[in-house]
Parts: sequence; C-alpha cells; structure tokens
Amino acid sequence: MRLLVLGGTEFVGRAVVEAALDRAWEVTVFHRGRHPAPVGVRVLHGDRLAPDGLDALAEGEWDVVVDTWSAAPSAVLAPARLLADRAGHVVYVSSRSVYAWPPAAGLGEDGPLVAGAAADAGATDYARDKRGGELAATEAFGADRSLLVRAGLILGPWENVGRLPWWLNRVARGGPVPAPGPRDLPVQFIDVRDLARWTLDAAEKRLTGPFDVVSPTGHATMGGLLEACVRTTGSGADLRWLDAETIAAAGVEPWTDLPVWMPRGEAYDAMHGADVSRALAAGLHCRPVEETVADTWAWLRERGGSAPQRPDRAPVGLSPDQESALLGGS
Repeated sequence: MRLLVLGGTEFVGRAVVEAALDRAWEVTVFHRGRHPAPVGVRVLHGDRLAPDGLDALAEGEWDVVVDTWSAAPSAVLAPARLLADRAGHVVYVSSRSVYAWPPAAGLGEDGPLVAGAAADAGATDYARDKRGGELAATEAFGADRSLLVRAGLILGPWENVGRLPWWLNRVARGGPVPAPGPRDLPVQFIDVRDLARWTLDAAEKRLTGPFDVVSPTGHATMGGLLEACVRTTGSGADLRWLDAETIAAAGVEPWTDLPVWMPRGEAYDAMHGADVSRALAAGLHCRPVEETVADTWAWLRERGGSAPQRPDRAPVGLSPDQESALLGGS
C-alpha cells in the first residue's frame, strides 16, 4: 500500500506512520520540517498555509491519504482537491467534538452535528474546524472514498497535549496525590497506536463514513488508570481519592487541572459516554490500560521526563497551590 500522511511527525500522525511502516507499506510524509520524520519514509516538505506551499504534492500517486489537521477546514480542502484524482481513498482523523453540544451518553455516529461548519472556512473553534475538515475531505473525494475517524480522548506515547505525561510525572514524585473520584468512574480513551492500527485496517477495507473510535465503556476507570501509574513508576505514591464536590469547592477545573477526569454530568457524558459499537464491529481492539501507561512512561523517560507540547494547547495539570488546597481538605 502506498500511504501519504499530511503531517506524520507528531502524535497521531506519527503513530499512523509507524504502524504503516510495521506493515511494510510505502510511506510518504508531507510536513513543514519542524520535527524529524520517522526513519524509513519518503519526505516531502511544504506548508499548506503558505503560498505555493503544496507544490511538493503536485506529482505522485497514493492508495490512501491520511490527514489529521485541526485548524482551518480550508487547509484540508486545498490538498484534498489537489490529491483527489491521484489517491484512492482519504482518511480524515476528526473528533467526537463534532457533535452538537451537549451530546447525550450513548450517542452514535448519527447524532446531531455542530452547526456553522463549512469546508472552505478559516479557523473558528475546534469543533467547527474538525467538522469543516470532514466536509472538506468528503467534498473533494466524495462520500464513497472518504473515511471520517471521530476519535475520543487519545493517550499513549508521543502525546503532545500532556495529559497522561502529567499524571505519570506527578505520581512519580510520590507522596500524597489528589485523585479525582470516584475510583470506579469509567473513562473512555484510545491508545494512539490502537487508533492508528484501526485506521489503517479500515483504510485497507475501504470503509467510508464516520466512525467513533475510542475504548468501549468499562475498558478503563480512573482508579485503573492512576493505579497503573503508581505501579509503573514504582513511586509508592499515595492516591487520595476526592469527590467532585471537594474538587469544585477548591476551584479546580475538571479536564484541564485534573487531566482526563470529568465529574458526572453533561460534559462527562460527552467525553466518556460514546457508543463505539460501529468501530468494534469493524475490528477495533483496545490494549490494556497497563500497557498504555507503561509504554508512555518508558517513552517519557527516554525523553528525560519532558513531553512535547503543542503550541496551540495550554499546559495541563494542578499547580502546587491547587494541590495543597485539595490535600488540605481531604
């Protein structure tokens, strides 16, 4: 298979490239050159936002194109139009954020979508940008050659948002650690490598249309995730389980100050209540939580404990003052 990845040097794109190389696919990456590409790929340099920035894509044919772009939909539309006659299938890695707020628990791919998105739009907000990217890919390639991968929360090696790396580094320091509960609260996430594997499998099968891709309910809990961090780091950290009321009273924000966690309610249903039966039927397999945590810790240690940080995302995690306030009230 001949694969072209637009990007391919960070997190999801990199995982897709690595998975394709493991299959002995012929892989080309098109990127700006800000980060080194994986060994074994053909590299094309360009900037989709610059005048003549797509010139390197003027020639070549591929079986599959994968795009993970998260900003202006027009920047998905331009390369998709350029490649539509020279590529067999397009995969756009989208997000479950494309559903109209608030998405109900158990929502499937037929749920209502965010309004106001357009294929040729400039950047607006994450949800409309991702929906616009879906429209752009489908407009250029047609519905019969477009796969829309609506990912949920993504964790694993190469993470450049900082969620699991923050928990691992905090737990590794040991001592009392504020743990948002309840301990048995189900959470949904997808290991980036499982996302990449499913995406390539689906592309090989020429699947089309939208698929929600995240772990099924019951695959993981907050307790399972954080206790795996304790075991993996060997720190002996003391998880101090806190209820949602205590956390709210301390002025601590779910998701950003306490990555991954949401208290039960609309936001929780949106992030951790997806129906992924369609992806499961199409072969989705999620590795154990312990494996995701252990491999992310090994990767993080190789980097000296410092994870890369996307410039368009603010750092996550509790400040020392917030942690003291939480522990003082536990």
